[in-house]
Amino acid sequence: MNWDWSNVADFMPQFWDGVLVTLQALVGGAIIAFALGLVWAIAQRSKTKWVSWPVTAVTEFIRNTPLLVQLFFLFYVVPSWGISMSPLVTGIVGLGLHYSTYTSEVYRAGIEGVPVGQWEAATALSLSKGRTWRAVILPQAVRRVIPALGNYVIVMLKESPQIMAIGALDMLGEAQGFSQTTFTYEAISIVGVAFIVIAYPASLLLRVLERRLVR
Repeated sequence: MNWDWSNVADFMPQFWDGVLVTLQALVGGAIIAFALGLVWAIAQRSKTKWVSWPVTAVTEFIRNTPLLVQLFFLFYVVPSWGISMSPLVTGIVGLGLHYSTYTSEVYRAGIEGVPVGQWEAATALSLSKGRTWRAVILPQAVRRVIPALGNYVIVMLKESPQIMAIGALDMLGEAQGFSQTTFTYEAISIVGVAFIVIAYPASLLLRVLERRLVR
């Protein structure tokens, strides 16, 4: 391979297609990770062992197996059970499911960080369990963990290229295909810069957000 920047114009349409796929995977995966992670965290706090134990076992299993293996499982094994998904949808579900086990730990830390007095005050006011969670505990817990959740969005962005292993052509997938056709490096270089341009400002924004929330 060699360097030939004259091919950049030819690569740009594929690049923007890859950007769209990457953003779809990132946003969809993050929504699943944030929502499902909260469910995992609350379920693990259940006093009912037949709820908390299976959830803990499932989250530990998912957290301790590689994302790539999970993507292959969802794409190649799950269809044999009658559930078929496109490569992009599989990537979104895989990213969301995998990182939901990490966000659940973030939520758990946030919930445990809520002062005991808040729980006692809710009990003294005779609030139902559901209202206690909605009106007292979760607003305080989520506020504490927003920066940590944001960090996982950046991690998901950097892990998103793994979805090209199941045929979802994100930025890196498009660049790899272009490079193999033209035998040049510039497409991969552009994608590398694109990840930096997206991730670095996001990390700076998270630092500012964290300082403001800690006040």
